[in-house]
Amino acid sequence: MGWQPRPPAPGSVSVRRVELDDVVTKRRMTRGYSDDPVPAEVLDRVLGTALHAPSAGFSQGIDLLVLEGPAETGQFFEMTSDPEFLAGPGALQGLIRAPVIVLPLGDPDAYVARYSEADKAHSSLAGLAAGDWPVPYWLVDSSFAVMLLLLAATNEGLGALFFHLHRDPRPLLAVLGVPEAKQVIGAIALGYESSGPTDAAGPAGSPTRRARRPMLDVVHRGRW
Repeated sequence: MGWQPRPPAPGSVSVRRVELDDVVTKRRMTRGYSDDPVPAEVLDRVLGTALHAPSAGFSQGIDLLVLEGPAETGQFFEMTSDPEFLAGPGALQGLIRAPVIVLPLGDPDAYVARYSEADKAHSSLAGLAAGDWPVPYWLVDSSFAVMLLLLAATNEGLGALFFHLHRDPRPLLAVLGVPEAKQVIGAIALGYESSGPTDAAGPAGSPTRRARRPMLDVVHRGRW
């Protein structure tokens, strides 16, 4: 028998979750974009949602560097992409047309400083240098912010793609004036999905080739 949702506990309040469910199930990685700009108010709502991501100790050590328009996004792709990709044409050339690129940046120093404050004195992280943290919270919080941003983009009718930077990002970050201590975990392309031919929209993602693991295989209750 397959997994069934748990019934509400006696006396609990039933909460309607259809809208969130719709956004979660509709979200997917978009690899082909039109070059239509994203209206400022739409982009601000997406970015504002990302700012509500969880923050360990409320350290708030996450920044979002936003690149808009062909000049800024063109420089980004030129400095972070493999030459073969830039030479094109290829299945992912539709990605280059994305009108917005967002770089999530975590600040290890902000977390080290926060966990050195008096109210964190009893934390096992208190006084630890960034390199000694067993789990780098600045990377975890960056990931939280990315996930909220992806969901917010879907909610606004935008396509979005989180992707790995194939070249060392430090030269680009230096050109953009980013402090050396900041760490970038990747980049997010934002824009309206291309309505052109399938090949212009890029290849289908891995979920079209790999089945999703069933919940019974993923969720372990009580023990493994």
